[in-house]
Amino acid sequence: MGNVTASARKTFNAAPDRVIAALGDYDGTRARLLTEHFSEYEVREGGQGAGTVVHWKLAATSKRTRDCLMSVSTPQDDTLVERDANSTMVTTWTVSPEGEGSQVRVETTWSGAGGIGGFFERTFAPKGLRRIYDQQLAKLETELAS
Repeated sequence: MGNVTASARKTFNAAPDRVIAALGDYDGTRARLLTEHFSEYEVREGGQGAGTVVHWKLAATSKRTRDCLMSVSTPQDDTLVERDANSTMVTTWTVSPEGEGSQVRVETTWSGAGGIGGFFERTFAPKGLRRIYDQQLAKLETELAS
């Protein structure tokens, strides 16, 4: 067993405070960023940044669905951390200044399986999750442009 990590990043033509506010808006913006890989999205507590508890199912593949219950914290003004109560999964969204705009980096880590299953998980899961994040970041770009 070992940690598995998936990440993606994108630069936006928007101020960092505007981007982190959009990412922390679980009642509105975040629901619109979901791809077809997500289902049963529901804000259970809060809805804006730290203290939010949100549920969704993530079907990273047709055979693997995770039931996620994420608790949101903001250890820094430019960071959102989502911790899954149902697994070891932790997703960190970090927004930093980049030129006239900002850059978003999303990174997810979890404890992977051992053996041959773990080998395939470490090999393929990060690529699949990166594609999902790339789609979400493209949707975020559209949201920020409106």
